[in-house]
Amino acid sequence: MYFAALLARTEDGWEASDTELDDVETLSDLTDLAREASVDEDTVLVYIEQEDAWFGVVRVDGEEDPRIYVSDASAAARSSYGEILLTDEMLGREPGAEDEIAALEELVDLDGTEDGEPQRTAPAADADDDAHDPDAVPAGPIGELGVLADLGMSEKELLTLQTDALAEIAEAVGAAEVLESVR
Repeated sequence: MYFAALLARTEDGWEASDTELDDVETLSDLTDLAREASVDEDTVLVYIEQEDAWFGVVRVDGEEDPRIYVSDASAAARSSYGEILLTDEMLGREPGAEDEIAALEELVDLDGTEDGEPQRTAPAADADDDAHDPDAVPAGPIGELGVLADLGMSEKELLTLQTDALAEIAEAVGAAEVLESVR
């Protein structure tokens, strides 16, 4: 179960709305959604949460690149909305590398067998293999810890959020009352 909300800062304070992410397939789509909610290119926070597993905050300030924080990268990587937030840059990967590998695998039979020959199984992976796997997603928080620092939530506070993180974030940025109207 997912919950998503937009908090848009205006000259009169914050406006909150829950939002559907059905049409969001990429970070660019999510950023466009946030910019549409923006008044005078002011700050918009997009909050996405998967029940008790992880949450993410995307901050969009005008035309600047989005700033992202995810509470648990490995949990988010197993989620369709989480995958949107986990950019190659955040994960330290070369942009587009996964797409190139998938395209090559479609063109070439990389399992080393002839057509009609049974596929050989690989030996069981050691637990240490994840430490050396460049595509492994780290457990725990990832992204920009200071994403909310100038709005009233320190890096330390962000790292310690557990349950009902959205309410605590809204309280810190001064949007608690408007958030209650959409929950």
